[in-house]
Amino acid sequence: MNTIVTYVSFHHHNTEKVAKRIASVLEARLAPLSKISKEDLLNAGLVGFGSGVYMSKMHKSVIDFVDSLPAMEGKDAFIFSTSGIRKNFLFNKAHSHMKEKLEKKGFRIVGEFDCRGFDTYGPLRFIGGINRKRPNEKDLKRAEEFARSLFK
Repeated sequence: MNTIVTYVSFHHHNTEKVAKRIASVLEARLAPLSKISKEDLLNAGLVGFGSGVYMSKMHKSVIDFVDSLPAMEGKDAFIFSTSGIRKNFLFNKAHSHMKEKLEKKGFRIVGEFDCRGFDTYGPLRFIGGINRKRPNEKDLKRAEEFARSLFK
């Protein structure tokens, strides 16, 4: 299956580390979002969208890119992210927001993965950040397991 793993990863490259592990397992094309075109997605059977989480949303460039896509009926997609805080019902609703946008475009969501990442965003920089050394090897192994689960 033609698979693309695309991502946006700034600051500490947390999401890029996860994207590389997932793409390796899937034997997928790995590319930053800025290097992906809408036409690339039309030829893919599975697309992974990844980003760090900023104020409970994925990076604006990922949101804008998805909003600009034509209908993608029948395409499978997965979402992955890194963030300073855990997903829960109050905070970090990035996946539910992105899932809704992708489904409106006709994607079928086949999986989601998230893990903690080193975060020095906003006021956290004054205390040296949180989740130093994350994603760690344990997180990256979980990302590999997630990727393998997509084959099922």
